[in-house]
Amino acid sequence: MSQNNKSNLLDFEKPLFELEQKLEEMRAIRNEDASTELKKSLTALESRVEELRVSIYNNLTRWQRVQIARHPDRPYTLDHIEALTEGFVELHGDRLFGDDPAIVGGFATFKGSRFGDTDRSVLILGHQKGRDTKSRKYRRFGMPNPEGYRKALRLMKMAGRFGIPVITLLDTTGAFPGLEAEERGQAEAIARNLFEMARLPVPIVVVVIGEGASGGALGIGVGDRILMLENAWYSVISPESCSSILWRSWDYKEEAARALKLTAPDLMPFGIVDEIVAEPMGGAHRDQDVTFENLGKAIAANLKPLLKLSTEDLLAQRLDKFDKMGTFTEV
Repeated sequence: MSQNNKSNLLDFEKPLFELEQKLEEMRAIRNEDASTELKKSLTALESRVEELRVSIYNNLTRWQRVQIARHPDRPYTLDHIEALTEGFVELHGDRLFGDDPAIVGGFATFKGSRFGDTDRSVLILGHQKGRDTKSRKYRRFGMPNPEGYRKALRLMKMAGRFGIPVITLLDTTGAFPGLEAEERGQAEAIARNLFEMARLPVPIVVVVIGEGASGGALGIGVGDRILMLENAWYSVISPESCSSILWRSWDYKEEAARALKLTAPDLMPFGIVDEIVAEPMGGAHRDQDVTFENLGKAIAANLKPLLKLSTEDLLAQRLDKFDKMGTFTEV
């Protein structure tokens, strides 16, 4: 683990961290003592560390995946934009009230040639969290106000007029719940986005890169293809809020996470998510370059066939996709 990750260690990672520390100590001793016995001990410990790492990360609970999705070192929207595009020009304001830094967006060139496609202009936007106290307060922890959703809609409509595909990145614990947000029409802004995105005449690729909670995520989450990073989560409510409602306490958040079935493997069978994008073992923060590479390839592969569709077929497929969600059979 890097120094940065040591300071942000998750509870279930502590046994692995302790073994890794012992391994580092033995490697330091090896530089002074190259005996056969020490080499054998070192090899055995390396095997044990790898076995424990695989055991932990291949058997994550739903709550543990939620914790990884919230890791403070996890790449956010602006990190993905920097890695996957070039020439990004951020656009501001909803032309009605103001600018909302909890949602960032603008036009850029997607580096498609790097991921098996061709370079192309895209509109890319998403929720943006902060890295420190000041930026978290400024961006309200990635929880948008109505003007954030209206800004996103303004940009998407602009992309529609120019025939430019849209990429949205979801990472929020929900829409901002403040009184001022309700006064300015939070629910209407989200509902309007759902309506307009359903008929936007250009391809939309949605990616859940971290947390996808409630209408706060869905407000920019209607698309032709829904991708999801391996350790992200997507649900109508957060585990803590669900626990608070059902059990009148946050103590049952793990049970709530299990019941909500909010991970990518849970959502695939329901058709809510179309593809799971692999992360490095331990989470996207462990090797951001690998994460960006995997996500770039996934976006390119999903965007390319959408661009070949006529507007009529594109919209028909999008509507059919969401019509099929939530269907069930009575026995």
